[in-house]
Amino acid sequence: MLADLLARARDARVFSAAAWSVGTADGVLDRGVLGTRWHDGPPAGETSRWDLASVTKPVVGIVVAALAERGVLALDDPLPRHLPAYAGTDKASITVRQLLLHTSGLPGGTPLWRAHATREALLEAIRTTPLPAAPGTRVEYSSQGFILLGLIASAAAGTPLDRLVADLVTTPAGMPGTGFGPVADAVATEDCPWRGRVVCGQVHDENAVVLGGICGHAGLFAPLGDVERLGRVLAGGAAPLLKPATHAEMITVRTAGLRRGLGWQGLDVPGSPVGTALEPDAYGHTGFTGTSLWVEPARGRYYVLLTNRVHPTRSGDAIAAVRREFHDAAARLG
Repeated sequence: MLADLLARARDARVFSAAAWSVGTADGVLDRGVLGTRWHDGPPAGETSRWDLASVTKPVVGIVVAALAERGVLALDDPLPRHLPAYAGTDKASITVRQLLLHTSGLPGGTPLWRAHATREALLEAIRTTPLPAAPGTRVEYSSQGFILLGLIASAAAGTPLDRLVADLVTTPAGMPGTGFGPVADAVATEDCPWRGRVVCGQVHDENAVVLGGICGHAGLFAPLGDVERLGRVLAGGAAPLLKPATHAEMITVRTAGLRRGLGWQGLDVPGSPVGTALEPDAYGHTGFTGTSLWVEPARGRYYVLLTNRVHPTRSGDAIAAVRREFHDAAARLG
């Protein structure tokens, strides 16, 4: 059923490839891989790596929560405690918690890469551009906030972000194929006008490219089996990644309108990207490239959908209907 749905979407050129897994902490109900790594390219397979895009965010959120458990940082720490250059700015009162909740006042999708071609210049633009809203006054999805969270985690722990992701998430969860790019055996993303080529194995997000590919908002690549294992860990309560109380705090919705937990999306009704069939306590995250990971705690079930819907172009929104149909059908699996 799920394979047929996704095969039809591939035939309609919504993407060139898809991989999926639905199951519980105890086992898989349905999974598969179909299509090619790019149109007219080699078949996608179990070892193919997918650009997770913003599914990177909750992984970095788990890193931050794990560091808080260890006393390395606190969720109510203000930004300058770990990034002293923010002292005296309009961002000085922003807390780690507000960054995780997207209530920091930092703006949403901003193509900083267009005017700031180096890591240093892009980070300085985040530091100096005036906030459009005061911290804590509204919910606005912001990749800039997770860029800062990646910097905070690294500064607080004295360890590079990629090492923290490996030590605190991918190694304990059993995800050996997951990491930041560049990677081999990748599923292609966009035929990118800025880069003048089809992107394959380098992060799709342009701000992430300028930042060097290792950052808090995007950049992770993973094969299906690894995201599946993360889903199973989360469906089982998140051990060994987090203590039960920490995990519960992360997935509790704390905002209205856009329903957000600490690093996770709640189920927005109406308007959820995964439709209306999941339980009200569901949480997860989507990625711009066509990826997603969602969990239903009450049912102990996870849902993984990986596609390259930005190949060969990001134009078009057909993935929105496919994603809803997939989760509607997957929720009905026995």
